[in-house]
Order: sequence, then C-alpha cells, then structure tokens
Amino acid sequence: MRALRSETIPSAAPPQAPERARRVRLICSLLLVLATLSLYNPISRAPYLDYDDNAYVLENFHVRSGLHWDTFVWAFTTRSESNWHPLTWLSHCLDVSLFGLNPAGPHYMNVLFHVANAVLLFLLLDRATRFRWRSLFVAALFAVHPLNVESVAWISERKNVLSMLLFLLTLAAYGWYARKPCVGRYLLVAFTFALALMAKPQVITLPFALLLLDYWPLGRAGSPHPGSGEFASAYPWRQLTLEKLPLFFLSAASAWITMLAQTVALHREFPLSIRLQNAALAYVKYIGKTVWPLNLAPLYPHPGFSVNAEHAIFAAILLAIITVLVGVSRRPYLLVGWLWFLGILVPMIGLVQVGVQAMADRYSYIPAIGLFVMACWGISELWKKWHAPRIAGAVLAACVLCSYAFASHRYIDCWKNNLTLWSHTLQITQNNFIAEDSFAQALLAQGKMDEAAAHFQNAVRINPQDPIGNLNLGACEQQKQDYSAAIAHYQDVLQLTRIPRLLALDLTNLGYAYYAQGKIDQAQHSFESALQQQPEDSHAFLGLGVIAYVRGDFPLAVADYQKALRLQNSDLGYLLLAQALDREGNTHAAATARSAAERLSPNINATNAAARQLLAPRNSS
Repeated sequence: MRALRSETIPSAAPPQAPERARRVRLICSLLLVLATLSLYNPISRAPYLDYDDNAYVLENFHVRSGLHWDTFVWAFTTRSESNWHPLTWLSHCLDVSLFGLNPAGPHYMNVLFHVANAVLLFLLLDRATRFRWRSLFVAALFAVHPLNVESVAWISERKNVLSMLLFLLTLAAYGWYARKPCVGRYLLVAFTFALALMAKPQVITLPFALLLLDYWPLGRAGSPHPGSGEFASAYPWRQLTLEKLPLFFLSAASAWITMLAQTVALHREFPLSIRLQNAALAYVKYIGKTVWPLNLAPLYPHPGFSVNAEHAIFAAILLAIITVLVGVSRRPYLLVGWLWFLGILVPMIGLVQVGVQAMADRYSYIPAIGLFVMACWGISELWKKWHAPRIAGAVLAACVLCSYAFASHRYIDCWKNNLTLWSHTLQITQNNFIAEDSFAQALLAQGKMDEAAAHFQNAVRINPQDPIGNLNLGACEQQKQDYSAAIAHYQDVLQLTRIPRLLALDLTNLGYAYYAQGKIDQAQHSFESALQQQPEDSHAFLGLGVIAYVRGDFPLAVADYQKALRLQNSDLGYLLLAQALDREGNTHAAATARSAAERLSPNINATNAAARQLLAPRNSS
C-alpha cells in the first residue's frame, strides 16, 4: 500500500521562503476579495425578496426589533420557519441594529460572508495541499460560479453563507488539531462545529468530511502521504472514526432538532421510490449545472409522480459508473472530491423531503467544492503529463473563470427585483406554483390586482392545496369587496397549512372580512385565533381594537391599539389610537398620536378615509 501511494500521489510543490509565501498568499487573497466584491456589487441595490425574506426579516417582529437580550433568548428557543438556527436569527437581528430595514445592509453582509468563504477556502487548501495555484483556482471557481449566486443574493440564505464560514473554520481548527492532537484543540473543533450547526443544519455531514480529509490531503489514514511533511504518524481507520464520535453525536442531535422543527413544513409527501428517483436525477443535474450553469432559478418544482423512471435509472447507473472509476483511478483527490460531493449533499438531496423543490442551487454551495477539486487537480495532472505550456494553462483557467463570472453577472441581474426574478423563473420552469405566487405578489405590490389574481389562479390550478395562492385569492376578492368569496378562500386555507405565520395571516384577513359583513363576534374570534398562532400579529391587535371601539369599550380599544403599535408602527394605528383617546377624553395624548400618524403617513387624507371606513357603523350579526 505504501509503494502504491508513492506512485500515484504527486509530490507537493517545492516549498517557498516563508516571507515570500506569505506575500503570495496575501496577493492571491486580495485578488479573490476584489474579484468577488466587483462581481456582486450590483446586488446591493436589490430589494428584499417576496419569498422568505418577509418571514425572516420584514414581518418578523423579533428580528425587526434588533439585537438585544430578548431576541437572543427568542433565537435559541424558536423553531420559526421550520428551522432551529439561532446564529442565523441573531445575524439578521444584528443587520437590523446596524442598518435598519435597508436591504443594502444585509445584501452587503451576505457578500462579505461569501468573500470570507472564498479566501478561507483558498488558505485551507493551500496549507493542506501546498498546491497554491490549484487551490486559488478552486477558490476562484467557488467565488464566481453562478450556482452560488442564490446563496449570496438572497437575504434569507444568510444561513447558507454563515454556516459555510463556520464549517471552514471547523476545518481550520481540525487541521490545527491534526498537527498536534490534544483535548483543548479537539474542543475547539467541536465548538466551531456546534456553531456551524446553529447556523444551518446542512453541515451535519462534517464528521464524514473530516474522515475524507484524513485520507487526502492530510494523509492521517494508514500511512502519511509522501512529501506531506505534516504528520509524524498516521492512524488506522477505526481510531480515526472513534475520534469523530463526539462530532457524530452533535450531528445526530442537530438532525433530531431539525426533524422536530420540520413538522410544519409546506410540502407534499412522496413515496420513498419517488424520492430515490428524484435524488438520482438531482445528483446528475447538480453536476450538469456545475459544468454548464444555464437556466438557473431560485426554485425547481418537484416532479412528484411524473418523475421519469427511465431517466432516474440512467442517472443512478451513471453515478455508479463514476464512483467505480474514481475508486479504481488511484487518484485520492478524485475519490475524496467525489465522495465529498455525494456525501455532503445527502441531507439536502430529498431522501427526506422538505419543501416543494426537486433541488436547489443553494444546496450545492459546499458540496460543489468536491467537483471543483476533482476538476482542478485532474486537469492540472493531465496538463503536466502532456507537458503543455504553463502559460496556456493559465490562459485556459482565466477563460473559464471569466465565462463563469459573466454568467453570474447576468444571473445577478435577474435578482435586481422581484418581477425580473420570478418572471425569469416562470420562463425556465414549468408548473411552478411557488413562482406563480411570488410573481403575483410582486404584481400586487405594484397595484396590478387583476394580473396578480390571474397568476394566483394559475398557482391554485397547478396545486389546489397551495395555501398561499388560496390566501391571496381571498385577499384579491376582499379588495373587490366580495367578502363571501374571500371568506370561502380563507376557510379553505385553514385546512391546507399548519404553518403558524400563514395561519395567523389567514385568520387576520378572515377577521376583517367578517367585520366588513358586520359579523362582529366571528371577527373577534378570528383575531383572537390569529394571536394564538402568532402573538406578535399587530394587525390582529388592530382588529381587536376596532371591535372594542365600535362596541364603546374605549379603554380596551386604546390598550389593543397600543399593543399593535408596540409591535409595528403604522399611520393607521396611530390615527385609530388618537380617535379612541379622544373618546376617552385624553385630548393631549390624542394630539400626540395624531402627530405621529401625520409624520408616518405618506398620504394622511387616505389614512383618514381608511380609518373612517373601518369605524363606520355596521349591523352586527
């Protein structure tokens, strides 16, 4: 075995003087920083996305309140959005504390995390393999590849870029531990891994990744790789596996917490056979999009029972063939890169279906590094074997990077607003009810209600069980004052979802529809039910305040309005509060509330009209 390794593993690049090596690493790192910042600079002008960003930031009371002790406690105890990722929540809270609700701030933070990931990836590969230019090319591919645009451009995917940063820091800590194993260094590995899991549980396969790194490039398994010079001794696989047991325990705990949190996920269940077929197809599609990244989108609909079984079988055979070939290739970087890709994707490949997607570009953020390593090391070895000129290799590498960067630039342009992104998505995907909903919401934000309603209807036609489409169709009917049709849609939504945020929104809308019909008792029950689902629903408190006001209970109305305003400032809320205070005889406080409404309102006359309509006498039923 020792002789085989000396034949097949190329020796490391010759060492450079330490000072010169540090300068070269610094220059390479700065080049990565400048290239990545230049590429992603346009994303700072993009708005919040109307898919997930509202739940993660805009409509999340805890995040909107910024970083303080209460949000710290909430972040560690909530399973909001079917996830337990407290560090991600805290990072969003910090964004609000630093930048308010200006989307440029969190966009820049995502870009900076991506920049840090690219630089750290380069430094780790360079230190472990001592092949600087190959390491730089892998990091550059990672920095500019179009598949990674989604993770950077989508504010809600902070969890992706943050978890990878902590993932890479764990790898750095493990390299430090591997050079001189001791309890203190191992505890640092476990600590950084725990932090990574608290950013996003996708990193649960990290112990498996460490075993791969033990084989190559660290050479801790069996016998050290010739020329590595890093380790005085190597270890049997059994000992290396036992060494990772505490980390596997952390992975198991994270998986258990995640499964508990995912009990309210928005998706349809599919049999295991369907999930296996889709997984095989997804693996091959990830490879295809890594090599040729065309027709990228934020969501690819799950084919469900229409999955092509023949294509799935062909994909499984292809994966098996590649696995055999890299296994017999006697090239450790091929085996490690391939198993890295296959293994790290396992939690996101759909064997346990979470969400409505067949695959997602963001899921390849860490796994694709394995494919990049395979390509860079493999092509470099062939180039060396063919005695091709180095300058030709450098030109080829530059052309590849420029091509991917240009493709990323064009795709980043699609993320400049919700209309362009979801219009692009509808053009390149089929039967995508999520895209129909999101495009419709973008149209609704521009006041194009009829066009929006048509797309909501498309979403419900594609998936009659779509709660968001049904809920928004109800909202469109409510705006047309067809309250009976709106109530029918809202009642349907109650049977279609268990997500507290959606249920609260639906019940609040239902309450206002009942109130418009004069069904005061039903309206009150709906508002109270909404608060049971989401105690921070300011619109539900506002509705309860209106009901108290029309019933003549002005102190209760004032209390409900104040609760609503503590959760979210609004010109309508202050105006309603002013009127209730006036009826209480508290004219000074009423004047203060009215002044606040005027400061907040872009059109105080329209706000006054809305308040008069809400408080107009109704026949109770």
